Amino acid sequence: MTKLISTRQRTRLLGATALGSALMVAAGGGTAWAQGTASGGPQVEELVVTALKRSTVLQDTPIAISAVTGDTLAKMGVDNISDYAKAVPGLTLVDGGPGARRIVIRGIQGAGEAQVGVYYDEVPVGGSPGTTSDSGARSPDLKMFDVQQVEVLRGPQGTLYGSGSMAGTVRVIFKKPLYEYEGAVEGNIFSTNEGGMGYEANAMVNVPLVEDKLAARAVLFYREAEGYVDNTYLGLKNVNDETTWAGRLLVRFEPTENLTIDAAAFVQRTDGASSLVSVKAGDYVSTSRAELPLYDDYNIYSLTGRWDLGWGTLTGVTSKYSRSQLQTTDVSNFISNLRNNPALCASRNGGLPCGPGEFATYNAYVNTHTPSTLYQPQDVDTWTNELRLSSNGDGALNWTVGVFSEDRDAFILSQQQGVDPTTGIAYSPARISTVRTIDDSLKQTAAFGEGSYEITDKLTLTAGARYFKYEKKIVGETTIGLDLIGARVTPPTTVSSKEDGWVFKFNASYEVNDDIMVYAQAAEGFRPGGANQVIGLPGALTPYASDSLVNYEIGAKTAWWDNRLTLNFDVYQIDWDNMQVSGRTPNGAFSFISNAGAARVRGAEIEAFLSPMQGLQFQANASFSDAKLVEDQINPDVNAPGRKGDRIPYIPKTTAGVAAQYTWPLSDTLDGMARLDANYVGSSYSEFRPTNAFRQKIPSYALANVRVGVESKEWAAYLYVNNITDELAYAIKSQSAISAGTINGITVRPRTVGLTVNKKF
Repeated sequence: MTKLISTRQRTRLLGATALGSALMVAAGGGTAWAQGTASGGPQVEELVVTALKRSTVLQDTPIAISAVTGDTLAKMGVDNISDYAKAVPGLTLVDGGPGARRIVIRGIQGAGEAQVGVYYDEVPVGGSPGTTSDSGARSPDLKMFDVQQVEVLRGPQGTLYGSGSMAGTVRVIFKKPLYEYEGAVEGNIFSTNEGGMGYEANAMVNVPLVEDKLAARAVLFYREAEGYVDNTYLGLKNVNDETTWAGRLLVRFEPTENLTIDAAAFVQRTDGASSLVSVKAGDYVSTSRAELPLYDDYNIYSLTGRWDLGWGTLTGVTSKYSRSQLQTTDVSNFISNLRNNPALCASRNGGLPCGPGEFATYNAYVNTHTPSTLYQPQDVDTWTNELRLSSNGDGALNWTVGVFSEDRDAFILSQQQGVDPTTGIAYSPARISTVRTIDDSLKQTAAFGEGSYEITDKLTLTAGARYFKYEKKIVGETTIGLDLIGARVTPPTTVSSKEDGWVFKFNASYEVNDDIMVYAQAAEGFRPGGANQVIGLPGALTPYASDSLVNYEIGAKTAWWDNRLTLNFDVYQIDWDNMQVSGRTPNGAFSFISNAGAARVRGAEIEAFLSPMQGLQFQANASFSDAKLVEDQINPDVNAPGRKGDRIPYIPKTTAGVAAQYTWPLSDTLDGMARLDANYVGSSYSEFRPTNAFRQKIPSYALANVRVGVESKEWAAYLYVNNITDELAYAIKSQSAISAGTINGITVRPRTVGLTVNKKF
């Protein structure tokens, strides 16, 4: 059995919890600040969350968790995760564009399997591994309409949510069928600076089928948006168009008052093109020599049963998730730069040095392989099952136990194909330079349990554990080779990686009074290792191990002024060992994963909600994260590894967000509404080492959105402006051997002005 953390770390984990418990007991003599207002005024909304796989009140849940309601999401105009990330402290994105976003919580960012679990209702939905086994970089991003709320759990959630929740968990909870007729439609038209027009159309209908027994809820979504990136090399405008449609059907069946069965089907189809820009070429400009289409299709089917036994609830979930995705990359400049290469020319000249004639022949050969793209479609099918039993009631002991299984299979095709130098469109029939295929399978099983016990009416202790076992198998084959990049024809080759072990969680919470709770927690997180399928790497198919971390945390949840103000904050330290890091082959052509070094993240988070008067609400959040290496990444396989003291790439030290919303009566049936959302993201870097020639600084930026409108119980209309100042804000910047001197980037959408109208029935 693999031991994920050392004895020294385990001792520190237990010691941190004991220290936190002592601090909470010592705090028992304190009193709340004065509440000098009369009762009966406006209060911050009390939210019920299911983060612990049972219902608890948000302010009574002793973990770092944020919840954004569906009403708030609608008022913010949220379309996807990048829109609501600004409302959550400690949540950031490494944004590679549609279908290529990495979700980051508390600075835990790196290549490999996802470090943040993403759940849509009860279904865990993962990324596509691709040729680099980097599924975490392709987190799913389903459209947000008719959502009940979004819950973001910060810190490891390994005991209840498993390997994908090493740094935290994001849960999107959809509205469920009701036993009454209900409907809604929404239209949205918008125009983007530097781009063109776009529109959205959404609809929902809820139908009771059998009184108090059977109901269905159907949701449709459609979005079409012109792009805002111009390709000056090919002379094309607005190349990053997007068309997305989605549908969701939920059916609820309650044959008895104690049994609820929910069936759900969700499909989403996205067609578009890369939003990559060439930073030095101008604002929102691409110099790609090829068109870069993409598609990202989802199918999710799930069946959830809940049986109320009186003393407990038995929940069973089975789900099937499939994803088909295409990503394309321009490699024209990389191949072109291989011209006049003495070593490669000599290798094609029988090992002899090349003269002018040999170089001419060699360069003509290189020219036959450029311009070109990497064309990489991939299919992922995942079957997950979970069975758990949770206690009911308000007794001193509350607990959850369960078992989990996951079976994921992925197939990836990677081929370099030629494109027409005039149009940038791939030739048909295809002109193929090299082809490889990858079969990637991951099987996981786990048993988990978590229980809390009220030692006194103020002090509660919680402990959790999860036993896991996984096996990952990679089968790689190169059917067409290309000597220019070191791709040799290889038969199907298999390599496996497997591991088992335990993760633990300890938590102590103390209620100082009805309005103040403090807690301390120590929790472990992990994610599976795997195997590389890489050509040009010595050993070709090499396994790498899991990495793990321990999170130590102390926090407080407080309410003031007759609950008109809630103020929650926490401080934490994360020790991350045996990091999975990304490297490249010596020629820069292929990426792979290895284990090297350790990191420490120290940070603080604060979140406040204020409702000082009827109709007026304020929200603010901020996070500070100091994410650095504490050990050199000494590994001969990793190119330009980091050194002790280097910052983790793409992690800003500071983020902050503020929101203000005011609603006032215009008449007996109409209200006015005005809302401002603003957020700040600090600067970060694309690589560990300051001396790395490819390292790019991603500058800090501040963005603001404003929304004004009129609303009634049946309809509403809002005029909005996103990115009011039209800030040129880079979500990422990067450079590599593949980009051949070009600095690539993804930007936040330029200023966008729009009108949204909705109607409820």
